[in-house]
Amino acid sequence: MRFICLVRFKEKPTKNSVEQNLKCIKHEATKEKIKVIDYYWTLGRFDAVVILDAPDEKAALNYAFRRGECMATETLVAISAVEARKLVK
Repeated sequence: MRFICLVRFKEKPTKNSVEQNLKCIKHEATKEKIKVIDYYWTLGRFDAVVILDAPDEKAALNYAFRRGECMATETLVAISAVEARKLVK
């Protein structure tokens, strides 16, 4: 399943905190059998967007919870436009 995770940093990022977070993100993704497709820093309401594949909603939720001390997240289930169009009647 594909998920889009919208991220707000709880503290101002530093080079050290960014490196630590990237290490944790990769390590925790492996534990939950999650593949991080890509991540982007953004301007506006959210600081970053992470696109990931997870086996199910529980794995994605556990993954988001583990980063809760340094970031607030809003996670969305993503369905490809091709698949969504098949649902339109």
